[in-house]
Amino acid sequence: MIVTEDTELLDDLLRLCAAAGATPEVRHSLPRGRGGWESAPLVLVGDDAARRVRGAARRRGVVLVGRDQDDSGVWRRAVEIGADHVLVLPDGEQWLVDRIADVAEGVGRPALTVGVIGGRGGAGASTLACALAVTSAREGLRTLLVDADPLGGGLDVLLGGETAQGLRWPAFAASRGRVGGGALEESLPELHALRVLSWDRGDRVAVPPQAVRAVLAAARRRGGTVVVDLPRRVDDGVAEVLAQLDVGLLVVPAELRAVAAAGQVASAVGMVLKDLRVAVRGPYAPGLDDREVARLLGLPLVGEVPVEPALLRPDGGRTPPGASARGPLARFCKEFWERASAEVGSG
Repeated sequence: MIVTEDTELLDDLLRLCAAAGATPEVRHSLPRGRGGWESAPLVLVGDDAARRVRGAARRRGVVLVGRDQDDSGVWRRAVEIGADHVLVLPDGEQWLVDRIADVAEGVGRPALTVGVIGGRGGAGASTLACALAVTSAREGLRTLLVDADPLGGGLDVLLGGETAQGLRWPAFAASRGRVGGGALEESLPELHALRVLSWDRGDRVAVPPQAVRAVLAAARRRGGTVVVDLPRRVDDGVAEVLAQLDVGLLVVPAELRAVAAAGQVASAVGMVLKDLRVAVRGPYAPGLDDREVARLLGLPLVGEVPVEPALLRPDGGRTPPGASARGPLARFCKEFWERASAEVGSG
């Protein structure tokens, strides 16, 4: 709801609402009777209308909007009407667009966001990332699988959906500021009950960090789970992803060279991501087991990533990892999600 008689301010606020994808109710003064003032998820009160809403019931989600940077009295008026925030245009435009869009999308708990990265090439990170996403979707959660490795061949291929209709990363290269979470979800290919943001087969191998930040933030606002398959190098775009992860899984084959390589990856990733854990893949070299690998890396152990027999069969190339609910890989993923969800819920 917008409350103002200032036509120029109203024009600006309507423009910002349009940018956020919201259609406001406009009032010139405090609405009579119950309803609008109490029920609107967000109320924008023009500084000109502050006195007219002074007697309104106190509630959360009231923003007093003005234009005069030097008017110290605006804070007193904000206290009088019980405003949560004071906003001065044009400086606060982006914050206000984000707030309006949050209301329009009905933001709740952000998605539990997990990144998977290989300790060395061929460690099986992409397979685990896909299995985590497939398992999450099978549990009925809104799930997005993000391919952050432009040189990995495309997770849509691994899921058997390279020809599926929908946008890929290059379509978001020009994204700035805020991306609508609902629009993002609807624009992506849907494979195995989850949405996939992958790469096309074109020449572009990079997306600006600002676009990566905007897209992943939109994905998190939708809730559910987000799984990101990460490359082993950490550039500006990958750093943007790492900054938004709840948990990182480092997949390490149980051999000494792989552990040494994984130590370098962990050092780089750990500069941004604080919760990095190790998932170990067999077979084991002499003298190594999963606990020893975790000890050598100095990271918490998630467990041993089991082999999925169906993926080893000649006809298993089109079977998504984790597709068999009774398979060992799916059970591993389900147990991980249960633990991670409990940790986030208690945090």
